[in-house]
Order: sequence, then C-alpha cells, then structure tokens
Amino acid sequence: MPFRLGPTELTIILVIVLLLFGVGRIGKIAGELGSGLRAFKDGLGGESEEEKSKTD
Repeated sequence: MPFRLGPTELTIILVIVLLLFGVGRIGKIAGELGSGLRAFKDGLGGESEEEKSKTD
C-alpha cells in the first residue's frame, strides 16, 4: 500500500510547521531556498550575472 497524503493531512502538517517555526522564519527559509535554486540554475547555465550584464 503506497503512502499517500490527502489535502486534510497536508493542511494539518502545514499548521504544525507554522506553529513550530513561525511565519517569519518560514518566509526567510523560502527566500534562501529560492536564491539557492537560482544560483544553482545559473551555475548549470555557466553564465554568471557579471557575464550577463557585459553581453547586454
């Protein structure tokens, strides 16, 4: 039997995470995750921000 989470279970987990970490800390973590993913994608492309600005 596969492990599946429905909308009710996901909502409960989200509420617990918000209670544990707080809204401000969740936003900070999400921002850091986004900037990390952006840096990773830029690294895969092989072109840095400085190189992009020179070509524009």
